[in-house]
This record gives sequence, C-alpha cells and structure tokens, in this order.
Amino acid sequence: MDATALLTAYAEGRADPVEVTRAHLDVIAAQDGRLNAYSTLSGTALHAARTAAQALREGGTPGALNGVPVIIKDNLCAAGMPAAWGNAELARRVVDQDELPVAALRAAGAVILGKGNTPEFAVEGYTDNATFGPTRHPVDPALTPGGSSGGVVTAVASGMAMAGLATDGGGSIRRPAGYTGLWGLKPGIGTVRRGGGLPQVLLDLEAVGPITRSARDLALFHRVLSGQDAKPPRTCRILAIGLLGDAPCDPLIRDSFAATVKQLRALGHEVVEGVLPVDLGPLNAVWSGIAEIGLAHLGRNDPAVLDSAAEKYRAMARAGKAASAVDLYEAMIRIFALREAVRGLWGYDAVLMPTAAAMPWPADQAYPPMIDGLPVGPRGHAVYTGWVNAAGLPALAFPAAREGAMPVGMQLIGDMGAEPLLLGLAATLDAGQGA
Repeated sequence: MDATALLTAYAEGRADPVEVTRAHLDVIAAQDGRLNAYSTLSGTALHAARTAAQALREGGTPGALNGVPVIIKDNLCAAGMPAAWGNAELARRVVDQDELPVAALRAAGAVILGKGNTPEFAVEGYTDNATFGPTRHPVDPALTPGGSSGGVVTAVASGMAMAGLATDGGGSIRRPAGYTGLWGLKPGIGTVRRGGGLPQVLLDLEAVGPITRSARDLALFHRVLSGQDAKPPRTCRILAIGLLGDAPCDPLIRDSFAATVKQLRALGHEVVEGVLPVDLGPLNAVWSGIAEIGLAHLGRNDPAVLDSAAEKYRAMARAGKAASAVDLYEAMIRIFALREAVRGLWGYDAVLMPTAAAMPWPADQAYPPMIDGLPVGPRGHAVYTGWVNAAGLPALAFPAAREGAMPVGMQLIGDMGAEPLLLGLAATLDAGQGA
C-alpha cells in the first residue's frame, strides 16, 4: 500500500490511523535491529495518530497527509527529537521546533515516527557513523542502501514508514531511492522553502524533497511541500545520457538504462541518445572543497559539534579552513557558469540518466573502489548526480526495469521550474505501484 491508498482507506473507514501507526511501530521493533534505519523514535507518534483519527471522526476536510506515518532524515529539525546529523554532540541536543518543510508535513496531518540515520554531516554516499552505526539494505543487509538518506529509504522500502522527507545535496535522495526501488524528488533551488534548520555546509546546493513508494505519492508530498501540482502527462523530447566521458558504469545499470530508453519510446516520447553538452571538469575540480569550507564554517560557529566528529571530517574542516575567500569565490563562479550553461536544457524537456554508476556495496565501506573492473575514487559511484545540484535543477528518481532482486534507479532531470512536468512524466512510468 502507498500513502494515497492509505488515505482512501481512512476516508472509507477501512483503516484507522492509530492502528496503522501501531503496526508501523511493531515493524520497527521487529526489523530495525537488523537494518538500523532509525537514529531515534518520536515519543509522540501515537498522540499524533489519535489526533488524526479524531479529525476523521469529526468530518470536514482533514489534512492532505492526515494519519500517514513518515520518517524524517536526521539532518532536518523536528520538534522533540535531536537533529543528530550522525554527530555525537548534536545527538544530545533536543530540537524545540520544526524547520519549515517538517512543519508543512506536520500541518498536513502526517504522523512523524522518528528520524532516519545519515552519515555524519550528510556529505557521503553511504550511511554509517560512529554514533549510530551503519544502516543496511533491506534486500541484502550486508550492503549499503546508499546515502546520505539511507535511513529514510531503508525504512520506507522495508515497511517501517509509509514515506519520508530527506535532503539531496549531491544525489542523497536520488541514489538511495534508486538502490531501494523507491521514488524520490530533488526539487530545484528555491522550490521548497527552507528555514529554522541546521547550518548548511553545501551552500544552496542541498534541497529538501520526498521519498515515496509511488509516483502519485511523490506528487502528493510535493504539493504539500511546495504548493505545486503535477502537470498532465504529455509527449516529451528527452536527451538520454548513459555514460559520462570515460567514467565507468556497472553493466546491470547500463542494461537498465537501455531498457528505460525503450520504455520511454514505447510511451511515445522522443528519446535522443547523446552526451552531456557541458564540461563538468571545472565543477569536479572544486566540488570537494565546498563541503570542506562548509565544515570549517560549522566548526568555527559550533566547535563542540566538530570536536565530537570523526577525524576524517575534522580533517576536511582543516582543509576548508586553509582555503581562501578567493577559493570559495572561484567555486561559486564555476557553479554560476554551469547554471547559465544548462539554462533551457539545450532544447529538451528532460534529461535521462542513471541515478548511480555502481550497484550497492558493503555497508561499512564509504564507496566502492572498483566499478566494472576499473578503479574509482570516492565519487566514482556518484558521477550522475552532483552536477544537477550545482546547476540548481529539479530531478526525479524512479525505479527502472531490472533483472534480479536488487533495484536499479534512473532519474529524469528538468529545467528550472519543471517539477510539475517531471511528476507528470513519472505518472506515466509508474506501472501501478501502490495502486
């Protein structure tokens, strides 16, 4: 069942928010010891469920997410719980108010079950930290579900939450959603309001968006977060990019990409296979420095947080502290140049790419050292996603055709303001999940 079907069941009296919430808490008790999706549980979930049940009994128009159990990524502030961010010091601090996207879900009647585990400071593509340990893939617990939204996707994919709210600063919604067979939306810059949260370490590259079990749920949650509705599906012109330069990609992912191209063509879309019409070299050369400078800034303003962090993040902050204002300005100039280069999306309605270049790897490893027999660095698995954040564009991850049990994800990237178009496209791709 997806959230849309659950809301219908509530309206028809076939389900009760308190019973549904209790059922989710039972699944968490049974499964989370093995998967470690949650960093903390809310103490008010059942109270919120009772409030949702009362709203149904009293009639009227309940909130758009009334009684839907959700998980919130643990770098987002939700009142009554820490926003631990994988960090020992922050795990000791209880937040007293929701930040804006969390408040929007709560105002719509969502039942917040707890917080989803994330790597420390949410700057890596797997989910592990010294405070809470590794989150594991629901299909194969020996493997990672990706990151940094690994706790959220594992909970949603394994029945420990109906949907989730997460962040994407370099692919952290799209890659984990792809690894676990879910739908995820990274909105464009400014589409979903931020405010009242933790310090940003990735400039304005990080966006808040939903992770769901169906395309229609994705549209529902995005409407609550932004006020935007999906557009009716229409025929689109799509640029399909399966490889980026000489960066390797797993053969299973390449096969799924080819199957997705065929699927889109069968749906009537014009799909042109080609290469990315922009050089990502200048961005890649400064990418790691952005997080380093962000962590240095965080450490200056809140030393206790950085002092309790793992050494690799303290080392990143030292490197960031050694950078100059000119270094930061150079990174920003390159980002601005990319945003101008992608304006109009080269005449296409959308760009199709994989969400990741590698299949899931061992849960306690930060990244796969080899892809398709070739050595890669820490971002080798993430080549398809970070440029979208720098460009400020919206992107939607969806489950692709695959062979075997392990999911594979693809993404559709749109021009600025194209979230409604992408959601309309997603509706045509969703083969009845959760219906």
